[in-house]
Amino acid sequence: MIEQGDLVLCTVERIENTIVFVKLLVDGKEFDGSIVTSEIAPGRIRNLRDYVVPKKKIVCKVLRISERGNFELSLRRVTPKERKEVMDMEGQERAYISILKKILGDKTGEAIEKMRSEESLVNFFQSVKEDKKKLEKIVGKEEAGKILAILNVQKRKKMILKKDMSLKSDAPDGVERIKKILSGLESVDIKYIAGGKYSIKTESEDIKKADNKLREIVMIIEKRAKENKADFSIGEK
Repeated sequence: MIEQGDLVLCTVERIENTIVFVKLLVDGKEFDGSIVTSEIAPGRIRNLRDYVVPKKKIVCKVLRISERGNFELSLRRVTPKERKEVMDMEGQERAYISILKKILGDKTGEAIEKMRSEESLVNFFQSVKEDKKKLEKIVGKEEAGKILAILNVQKRKKMILKKDMSLKSDAPDGVERIKKILSGLESVDIKYIAGGKYSIKTESEDIKKADNKLREIVMIIEKRAKENKADFSIGEK
């Protein structure tokens, strides 16, 4: 069940005066939600449609749930990282549903309902990697084998994570300092963009490993930048 502080994916339904009305789809169930102007974005908002438009998908944070079951939400309190995680999760769920439809056809809806009875679809398939019998109990051994075969092929596809960063030095030997900061970094691809701007990219078959690797490299660069008195900042991507 959704609780206060949870992140949810919403679809904007309509905008009435200073309130944005949305629909939430959580584990196959639809809920109503609303966002007041002060929770859309920080600062003064001249036009709500600069931030939200009907049919647009947005990631919100649950502030409270009324007795009538309406979800009061915030858009501005969601960080870029949180937004990316939810959108990635939603994309993964769509991919799982597509696989199920391909193998199960008309039986897909019933199977998804059973899978979601105890956990989210994404969590269900994560656990299936360790215990394939969970899937066999719902769809049968033959269909489970076909689904797992597709998942195994997809698993081998590498996930790519990328961030933008700024690295500058005003020292006379600034160029050499930058080279020193960025030297010897393995498993990542760093490219110069312009004006002290760089992109840093890593890839892995496991998105968590890729994310951890990227975090590790960013921490190394930040530490080296401080040691070499260079200006460093990282942007969410």
